[in-house]
Amino acid sequence: MTVPDTNRQVPVAAPVVPEKVEPFDPAVRERLERDAKEIIARYPKPRSALLPMLHLVQSEDGYVSQRGIDFCAEQLGITSAQVTGVATFYTMYKREPVGEYHVGVCINTLCAVMGGDQIWSELSDHLGVGHDEATPDGKVSLERIECNAACDFAPVMTVNWEFFDDMTPEKARALVDDLRAGKQVLPSRGPSSLCSWKDASRVLAGFPDGRAHEGLQAGPQSLVGLELAKQRGWEAPATDADRPAPHEPVKPGEVTDPPPNEPGKPIGGQVKPGTQEGRNQ
Repeated sequence: MTVPDTNRQVPVAAPVVPEKVEPFDPAVRERLERDAKEIIARYPKPRSALLPMLHLVQSEDGYVSQRGIDFCAEQLGITSAQVTGVATFYTMYKREPVGEYHVGVCINTLCAVMGGDQIWSELSDHLGVGHDEATPDGKVSLERIECNAACDFAPVMTVNWEFFDDMTPEKARALVDDLRAGKQVLPSRGPSSLCSWKDASRVLAGFPDGRAHEGLQAGPQSLVGLELAKQRGWEAPATDADRPAPHEPVKPGEVTDPPPNEPGKPIGGQVKPGTQEGRNQ
């Protein structure tokens, strides 16, 4: 019979020490608060401004830092956990620093069969980095993108969300080499030069840089259907003028407080039929 050793020391896990979060500098915080107020004013409810707010803090740190999460929560009157849940759901928000030029390679179905998988493999080997990893010089990072919504130009890449169409492994390697060397690189469509990752995030936060109409807007592949319609005399069917237009968007007064409760619980108050809040009930 074995007698248990009651004097044996049971190892105790070391306590988890929270990482210290450095606050924004006062001047930076004042600027962010001013921008945040402008963003929040666009929406009937403050929490609806979370997505552009995350782009705003990403434009400051280059990624969604913990201090950025805390700032969004404070400005919107929600918890840091709620902000984190959104920031970790959408892939455009990065939780670790990325490169000055963030390169996306589409590996979804059409781009993949047209060479996107090969581009990703060779580019990853060429740079020595994987998904959402940056080169040691901080210039370039890579991302595997499921769809760039530009299948007519497959295989497609993006740099800071600007399009580079009809790519090949050779063109892809030359592109990232030029970016790391500081050479001027022109997108296939859109503005006449590339902005930085931080600048792109600020534009996505809703602060235009005035360059939306620069360069080519629609390439020839996208216009094939329109040209065929003109040649063959095709026209869209007449609109049903007698049909009442849907009453959208929902006005602030049509969704009553309180806001949606915790998942699984019914939403209080009266909501407009057909809205997401109504369907949730």
